[in-house]
Amino acid sequence: MAGPTTAERGKRQQESSGPPPARGFAGLRPRALVTLALAVALLGGGGTWLFYGSQWLRVRQVSVSGTLVLTPAEVRDAAAVPVGEPMASVDTEAISARLRRRLPRIDTVDVARSWPRGIDLKVIERTPVLLVREGGKFVEVDDDGVRFATVARAPKGVPALELTVSRRGAGAASLRRFGTDRLVRAAVRVAGDLPAPVARTARTVQVRSYDAISVVLGDGRVVAWGSGEQGRAKARALTALMKAAPGARHFDVSVPTAPASSVS
Repeated sequence: MAGPTTAERGKRQQESSGPPPARGFAGLRPRALVTLALAVALLGGGGTWLFYGSQWLRVRQVSVSGTLVLTPAEVRDAAAVPVGEPMASVDTEAISARLRRRLPRIDTVDVARSWPRGIDLKVIERTPVLLVREGGKFVEVDDDGVRFATVARAPKGVPALELTVSRRGAGAASLRRFGTDRLVRAAVRVAGDLPAPVARTARTVQVRSYDAISVVLGDGRVVAWGSGEQGRAKARALTALMKAAPGARHFDVSVPTAPASSVS
């Protein structure tokens, strides 16, 4: 009787020897495991030291961009960035909140790390759309109705707000219903909706009531705007009306579907 073939003998030897030994951490000797653990600990400790203990990754420079009225020095002073501290420990959100609190002229600010040693402050300032006269000075109001700065001289191209609300009749009722702040926001909305050529020459926005807002231009022409609603439609009507009646001195777009003009 013939014995097993060479292939059969190899198969039996493989079955009797069992599966190959498992590899990985379980297959390492205790000394190798200790060595690996020490290496991981050293790497982790070295990374922590690099970010928090070394002199390489510490704040050395604060750059400012985007300022128009503010100066970079004013922004740096208000930011109070901890120069010399580790970059990783700088609280960028706290710096942003501090800037907006100390400098109301700032609308938004982006505080970013510029590795390895810099902090970048990218500022966007508020833009005034109206001025409120107060004691010989001017309070700047942005398009959200926020009063953010008081200046001694009126910026060019920004109309002044005149609240001439009557204490009687419709004016008094409007004041009771809407309040001064809402009337100011309505005037801000009107100023923002004016066609660009008109906005550049606007001198005064007069508010007699919520539904009676007028704009006086630099050459004395007057635009009766009405309320702050339907701003886009009123802007289109005013543009068309001014082209159709270039000699007119008074324009009424309070009802944009039926605009009117007159020479007096």
